[in-house]
Amino acid sequence: MILVTGAAGFIGTNLCKTFLEQGKKVIGVDNFITGTKRNIAFLQKFSSFSFLEMDIADPQLAKKLSAASIDAIYELACPTGVENLIKMPLEMLFASTIGVINLCEIAVEKKAPLFFASSSEVYGDPSITPQTEEYTGNVNPLGPRGSYEEGKRCAESIIAAYCRTRGLIATSARIFNVYGPHFSEKDTRAVPHFLTQIKHGRDLEIFGNGEQMRPFLYIDDFLNGVFLMMQKGRSSQAYNIGSDQPVSINDLARLLLQTSSSKSKIVYREKNPLDFQNKRLPSLKKINELG
Repeated sequence: MILVTGAAGFIGTNLCKTFLEQGKKVIGVDNFITGTKRNIAFLQKFSSFSFLEMDIADPQLAKKLSAASIDAIYELACPTGVENLIKMPLEMLFASTIGVINLCEIAVEKKAPLFFASSSEVYGDPSITPQTEEYTGNVNPLGPRGSYEEGKRCAESIIAAYCRTRGLIATSARIFNVYGPHFSEKDTRAVPHFLTQIKHGRDLEIFGNGEQMRPFLYIDDFLNGVFLMMQKGRSSQAYNIGSDQPVSINDLARLLLQTSSSKSKIVYREKNPLDFQNKRLPSLKKINELG
């Protein structure tokens, strides 16, 4: 049995689908503060899928899972996105601290390896490019992005401490801009935001001048990296997963308009002051060494 938290989110849904199509049994957990019930309806077509509507920070989670034989845990539960930095800062912190502690305790009790979905946000506003896993970042804990950035950094520290002191087997993936099916139409990250606007015949909004560079990785390639980490990754280690080929937001918008034959136009809006990360680019040497 595989436990996937954040199962109703974009990555969680794709991960559950992959496991279910492989014939594995999956327990999904989500509280729906950002995940969609549509994704759960899709997953519940599989008889080997069961679901708990819970917050991973709920102290009752371990009790609910006490009878389950869990072979691996994939922790993906945390609000994300620039707009949620203002709306859900405490939820981000609770998921990344109390929630991660709950799951570490369950993993130790069940003797199950743990995969943690960390983020490139641990690097903050980086002063070096590309970012290696040894780079300790440039983060402002009191700034508006601090809840997410410091939350993920704290979660990695909690997991590493459990590995050192409680025998937990765990790896953390620092994720860079993944895209693919089953995203929410409320998602304001570039690819889903543009595709939703194209779907509804609206103009594509670019915030700022559009020259911001982002590396985009398709979900299937991302999941291959996840499985590689779980098979060969060193416990208590973090690995970058992403593309090392950055694309400008302008080029992304033009590509989506061209491939969809959309008649929408590109319009420019004032840049969100919270979206100031322009230099994110992963070094992939460490994960490439796994094969």
